[in-house]
Amino acid sequence: MCGGRGTRLESSHEKPLQPIASEAMVDRVRRALAASRVETTYAVVSPNAPETRAHLEGVLPTVETPGEGYVTDLGVALERQEVEPPVLTVAADLPLLEGEVIDRVLEEYERRMGGRGDRGSLTVCVPAALKRRLGVSCETVLESESDDTELAPTGVNVVGSDPQRQMTYLSDDPRLAINVNRPIDVDRAEERYRCE
Repeated sequence: MCGGRGTRLESSHEKPLQPIASEAMVDRVRRALAASRVETTYAVVSPNAPETRAHLEGVLPTVETPGEGYVTDLGVALERQEVEPPVLTVAADLPLLEGEVIDRVLEEYERRMGGRGDRGSLTVCVPAALKRRLGVSCETVLESESDDTELAPTGVNVVGSDPQRQMTYLSDDPRLAINVNRPIDVDRAEERYRCE
């Protein structure tokens, strides 16, 4: 998913092209997907990010969406005939993401599905407290169904064919916690990258 406006980022770059350690975030995410067991990757683009579309042209197949928001654009992408659930969706604002993290999400999804025919969806979250501890923005907070823990969606999801079956996977991995939405997030991602 790389077609957002990125207005909160206050950058001269389109959000997916924001460099972290001299590499565009979308390229970092693309590299993580290539290092995972994901078989096919599509770049979901929109009129809001024409430079990103041009940057990815010839590199990844693209799915053009209207740019009306994450949910609408995701719906358009999922309607494509060649896209069959379950589908892993990844936001382009996760510059520290790595293939092993993606594989862990896929393994958790498969474990929970257990070979059943009904294919629910999995939302990957981190504790909101982890984002605060890392000093990054926390734009959306959900309540845990099992306790009082505040959860923050990561931008990584597995979308299944059964919309009634929703599951949450809670991870403490900082690589999933640093979504770049604001200037402070760029700083924290750069710092974390230098430390790894």
